[in-house]
Amino acid sequence: MEENKKNRPIRSYVLRQGRLTKHQSDAITEHGDELIIPSSNDLIKWDLVFPLKQATSILEIGFGMGDTTAEIAKTFPQINFIGIEVHSPGVGNLINKIKEYELKNLRIIQHDAVEIVDTMLADESLDGVHIFFPDPWHKKRHNKRRLIRAEFLHKIAAKLKNNAYLHIATDWEDYALWILEEFKACNEYTLKTENFHKKPDHRPYTKYEKRGLNLGHKVWDIMFLRS
Repeated sequence: MEENKKNRPIRSYVLRQGRLTKHQSDAITEHGDELIIPSSNDLIKWDLVFPLKQATSILEIGFGMGDTTAEIAKTFPQINFIGIEVHSPGVGNLINKIKEYELKNLRIIQHDAVEIVDTMLADESLDGVHIFFPDPWHKKRHNKRRLIRAEFLHKIAAKLKNNAYLHIATDWEDYALWILEEFKACNEYTLKTENFHKKPDHRPYTKYEKRGLNLGHKVWDIMFLRS
């Protein structure tokens, strides 16, 4: 038992199942088969998943409640999006948004993102990856749980096409500086701009971000290009 515990991978999340509303639960029950891609060891065939063929393909990791994800997909109907999230309330909420907006270009995977990157994404298959406000694990003893580490950046790089982008946003300055340091160990990328990037138009403000900005908090956007 102790040996198994030692070999267990360190997760970047803890499954704290928040309150799943009836609206969210019903969405998963009624539309999950249509909108949730089952986790497996089979590579995703984007042209079989989406009606729009040969389109730009964007992956979002950790979409939270999914409001921003849905807004982006609504704004860019010519782009196909897959969002990964482990928490059921967010999955149910995003399904409801997909139905409300009648989106044909957005699907969901409810599983660990690291495993999905390892098993379900073909090399050089992505035009972009979004990771907005990942858990900063700000206590020093928890830094080992941070998703954005050199090892993970290497994995993502293998899935990106040449000149594709990786866009990370965080509201923790310490984490932003950490990301830049981890990036230095990865020769597959170049920074789109020196250090931090002005918020791109394609990333809407979240309601929490707006609240924080009104209180004087900052957000750091970082854009890497696959070289």
